[in-house]
Amino acid sequence: MSAVPAPVTIVILTWNALEYTIRCLDTLRAHTDHPDYRIVVVDNGSTDGTVEFLQAQESITLVRNPANLGFAKGCNIGIRHSPPDDDILLLNNDTEIHQRDWLSRLQTLAHSAPDVGVVGCRLTRPDGTLQHAGSYMPLDTLVGQQTGGGEKDVNQYSDDRQVESVVFACAYLRRDLLAKVGLLDEEYFCYYEDSDYCQRVTAEGYRNLCCGGVTIVHYQNVSTTRDAHAAYFQNGQRVFCAKWEAKLLQSRYNRDIGWHSAFNLPTAYASSSRELVSALDRLGVRVSYRYVYGPGTVIPAQEAECGESYLANMIHARELDAGAPQVVYAQGDRFEANSGTYKIGFTMLETDGLPREWVRQANLMDEVWVPSRFNAGTFRDSGVTRPIHVVPLGVDPDHFSPAIAGKPLLGVYTFLSIFEWGERKAPQSLLRAFNQEFRADEPVILLAKVMNADPDVDVHREVADLHLDPRGGRIHLSLNQVVPTHQLGVLYRSADCFVLPTRGEGWGLPIIEAMACGLPVIATDWSAHCDFMTADNAYPLPVEALVPARAKCPYYAGFRWAEPSHTQLRRLMRHVFDNPEEARAKGERASREVRQNWSWERAALKIIARLDDIRMAAR
Repeated sequence: MSAVPAPVTIVILTWNALEYTIRCLDTLRAHTDHPDYRIVVVDNGSTDGTVEFLQAQESITLVRNPANLGFAKGCNIGIRHSPPDDDILLLNNDTEIHQRDWLSRLQTLAHSAPDVGVVGCRLTRPDGTLQHAGSYMPLDTLVGQQTGGGEKDVNQYSDDRQVESVVFACAYLRRDLLAKVGLLDEEYFCYYEDSDYCQRVTAEGYRNLCCGGVTIVHYQNVSTTRDAHAAYFQNGQRVFCAKWEAKLLQSRYNRDIGWHSAFNLPTAYASSSRELVSALDRLGVRVSYRYVYGPGTVIPAQEAECGESYLANMIHARELDAGAPQVVYAQGDRFEANSGTYKIGFTMLETDGLPREWVRQANLMDEVWVPSRFNAGTFRDSGVTRPIHVVPLGVDPDHFSPAIAGKPLLGVYTFLSIFEWGERKAPQSLLRAFNQEFRADEPVILLAKVMNADPDVDVHREVADLHLDPRGGRIHLSLNQVVPTHQLGVLYRSADCFVLPTRGEGWGLPIIEAMACGLPVIATDWSAHCDFMTADNAYPLPVEALVPARAKCPYYAGFRWAEPSHTQLRRLMRHVFDNPEEARAKGERASREVRQNWSWERAALKIIARLDDIRMAAR
């Protein structure tokens, strides 16, 4: 497409809220480096001095409406008052611009391909929380949701991304797009007109995008009272439902799956379960759900909603679809909870074998899914005779990325480890090795973020029993401090290297999260994470031997796991510390590979491929 910047008309709608309009125009003029733009302000009958202020402004075109004609009609009037060859940028008057290249970046993305539709951007609130990085319309409720809304802004969602829709607080529309799709639907007074327009754009074969490199501050709803907002919202929802509900219900989902699992437990199963079903939903799989635990288990028989995810809560509320293939995603002794006509068990274990009960229940399934080649081998060797398919887990590249804003300790090289206290993670080995390898007067520290849910274990006592040398490497222990999932990337990005001398991993979520964030990783060269961790993108820690698993967990009884080399752990930590540029380059390579090849979306696509194979085989 043309490299010459297209002229742009910025259309701003006002209805009172003068102080915000002043701030919007001041910051726009001060922070816009685009060479060819003009401003059209459409006033919807303001009575607070807005019109008088605007009449005194140079270099804007003012259009006065006699009354409040609504957002959609007001914007259309502004578009009609723009030159016929100009692109259009719709901008709310309650926004602030603090990035000089914002308009140029939006235009570049909008003109990057002929099939690009509406282009929006990241919106933050004045308090530093993220408001919007794209939008989606859940069909169970038809209440539009903002991706990332309410999260602390740590520069997540910084890549350009295809999204279902964007809010029109800031929306770039190419002139040829307007010619094809038309103006905003004036049946909407305000609210839902942006979702409607983005649906129309998609129906014409275009892709809506969110520009992750542009962030604008948005105050939101400064011109309407709470009662007026509710009335406008309900009217917009009514119009949207009449136009789109039947079409979306018919086209949104093309596959079904039943999902037995847990969403709201403090386990990696629960967190990865939420990610998997959310990715499946975004890719057109209707997931129905049943809590996998109940009477006769030590786990709560009831599960509360999971507050982090609107989409997961929506799936949580669905009744299980008895006719769909059903997956139990939990420990292998829960597979019998599967009530489907086609039964799938999906699990993992960190040792070189499986309990007999796991094997028995696995062989009741039609097929078994495991996340790694390591697990596939141990399942076969343990006697699972049903077909075994490797369905990897993943990482969220929007929240685990080198772009996340870290808070490093200046002048101090920081090793980070994140784990649950227990023998499998070899915490004593890590603390001893670091303390012995480094001196207290060296500019290096180990930050160990530790969770411990076992009331019988006193972590501080166990650390004291190690009798670490006060003259040795400095260690900071962060015990049971909860970090919201969307902020974990900040912790990784505040470190220089991730280290985990694990004795075995069913998958290795902290390892892959650290790699996605661009950290060099030292981790044991054994078990599931070796699918994505290699000598090219990490520092594999050699294994001395396989030894009997001695943890409390009954699943491990009678099996073995790895004993990482204490000497080599010390050597690798020293090597990384002495060669930071080499380590940094390895971390950057890891991030590119992991974020491209091991995302939750890739994992969901693997599941979709299996669902298609199952459907074809049933014909």
